[in-house]
Amino acid sequence: MSDTNTTNQLEGADNKNSEKNSAEVNQNDTSKPNMGSDKTEVQEEAVEEQVENSEIIEAQDEVINEIEESNAEDAEDEGNKDRHKIEVKDYDTMSLEALAIELERLLRTEKIQAIRSHVNSINAEFKLKFQALIDEKKEDFINSGGNEIDFYYSSPVQKRYKEAYRNYRAKLNEHYQSLEKNLKQNLADKLAIIEELKGLINVEENINTTYKHFKELQERWRNTGPIPRDKYNNAWNSYHHHVELFYDFLHLNRDLRDLDFKHNLEKKLMIIERAEELAKDDNVMRAFRELQELHKMWKEELGPVGKEHREEIWERFKAATKIINDKRHIYFQEIDKVYEKNLEKKEEIIANIEAIGAQESGSHGSWQKKIKQIEALREDFFNAGKVPIKVNEATWAKFKDAVRTFNRKKNAFYKGLKKEQYKNLQLKLELIEIAEANKDSDDFESVTPLMKKIQSDWKKIGHVPRKDSDKIWKQFKAACNHYFDRIHAKRNAATQEQVEAYNKKNDLLNALKELKLPKDKEEGVKLVKEKIKDWHTFGRVPSDKRYIDSKFQKTIDSLLSALKLDKAEVEMIKYANKLDVLNNSDSSKNLDNERTFIRKKIDEVKGQINQLENNLQFFTNVEDNNPLVKEVHQNIKKHKADLEIWKTKLQKIKELY
Repeated sequence: MSDTNTTNQLEGADNKNSEKNSAEVNQNDTSKPNMGSDKTEVQEEAVEEQVENSEIIEAQDEVINEIEESNAEDAEDEGNKDRHKIEVKDYDTMSLEALAIELERLLRTEKIQAIRSHVNSINAEFKLKFQALIDEKKEDFINSGGNEIDFYYSSPVQKRYKEAYRNYRAKLNEHYQSLEKNLKQNLADKLAIIEELKGLINVEENINTTYKHFKELQERWRNTGPIPRDKYNNAWNSYHHHVELFYDFLHLNRDLRDLDFKHNLEKKLMIIERAEELAKDDNVMRAFRELQELHKMWKEELGPVGKEHREEIWERFKAATKIINDKRHIYFQEIDKVYEKNLEKKEEIIANIEAIGAQESGSHGSWQKKIKQIEALREDFFNAGKVPIKVNEATWAKFKDAVRTFNRKKNAFYKGLKKEQYKNLQLKLELIEIAEANKDSDDFESVTPLMKKIQSDWKKIGHVPRKDSDKIWKQFKAACNHYFDRIHAKRNAATQEQVEAYNKKNDLLNALKELKLPKDKEEGVKLVKEKIKDWHTFGRVPSDKRYIDSKFQKTIDSLLSALKLDKAEVEMIKYANKLDVLNNSDSSKNLDNERTFIRKKIDEVKGQINQLENNLQFFTNVEDNNPLVKEVHQNIKKHKADLEIWKTKLQKIKELY
């Protein structure tokens, strides 16, 4: 019997059954023409039940088609089924560098045909995140005064990723070029096997020989490699159809046929039992993947069973399949809930970015703080997980807009800051000019305060552009160091001279301790003044030896006391000595401070005298010999004497100017 004739016979039988069913329905319709509304309700219920059953069947068929499509994909490339074993990571939470590393790892450790979906996800995430980085860098470039046409940005991580992705594409193309030849040959081989199956029907040979030939064809079919996925279902259906025809042909030898039917039934029942076990497994995705393998075994490795069992076991298998698939749908619904929560997190993060962007900031420190906050929020956004695909692009666009708005305000601030930094640069360049103009000056007394002032001014001036900061600081520091190194060098040169001055003063001090004053007061005063003059001619001593001046002052006080001079005279001699010390010091400020102090003391004594004279007015009716009145008069006299001394001291200072 030819294949065409067989097909025509099958179609004819279907048409006859259809006509018979139609006739039965028409006969039933005409047998009870007047059932009224009851009949209508029954018909409506029947229609609803039929629709409901149709929907159930359609849902079952849909999952069967999904499984068959996946198996067809695996059948095209047998190594591709390993894709189910590769862990799907949260690529959306990975950094650019982590994505590049993961792509390299997949290329190194997995089959090239098994990583396609993973690579597609990685590639989508990398493009998304790198484009966000490009947008940010571009905006910074334009806000800094750059021309959009001149903008260019690349990074080592981009080069690393591109290299890995090019490697993936090359390996994949190489794999499919090799696979294509095999697919075509395998398809031709399987079509040839189907043709041989057709030839087994109605052959005039020993049935055992024909059955053995049939088994050989089945083994060849199973051992033939993958074929194109778009040919998979048609080829398998044609093969299965002719296998069933052959079993129908075997009715002449029921023992062989029934033995195969029994074997196939046992195997299929085992598959059903495993499917029913998987329906109870909590790991939904693992169960569904194994279910795909069971369908593949059912379809590719096992033949038909007796007609009386075919529909029953298939429906049972489909029922278990539906349970697993329903659980998978619930699993995806739960994932959708997670995605919704992730969406809430991301919207909250976007709101926080917008709030920070709306805050006003007027200092570099506050902007740096906000920049760190935004960076943390960006990281949180990328780590928040996936959102529903329908809002993914809108959420991403909203996030980019919030970050872009912040960056614009930030760039505007720093653009203004750069103007201020340029102004500061000009001020510091002016100070450098002053420092370099005076670094070789020998007028240490007037230049030293100037150099110290410009150093103080430098500290008060704000930041300058970073590219100029180190350069101008080194230039300014070099000029200042040059000047002060010269001062220190001169001081170091004078050290020996100061040591000699100390030795001379020490000798004089020791001599004064043994000095015997003449009995004549005037001669004694003259001798003391000469010693004071000699002391000052020796010059300065090292700073750590200046205590010797205090010893000298005490020794002079002791000598003057021995001469029993008038208090005022002693005071002026001692003060003349003090003025000599002040006048010979490094700084004129010491003499200025002394003059200020003397004037303050004069005002203070005058005030005390006025107060005492005012107090006398309270004693108008008291005699002058009253002890209180006498004490007030004595104090006034003493203060007036002190006032004359202070005035004399002031006059001595004025003579030095």
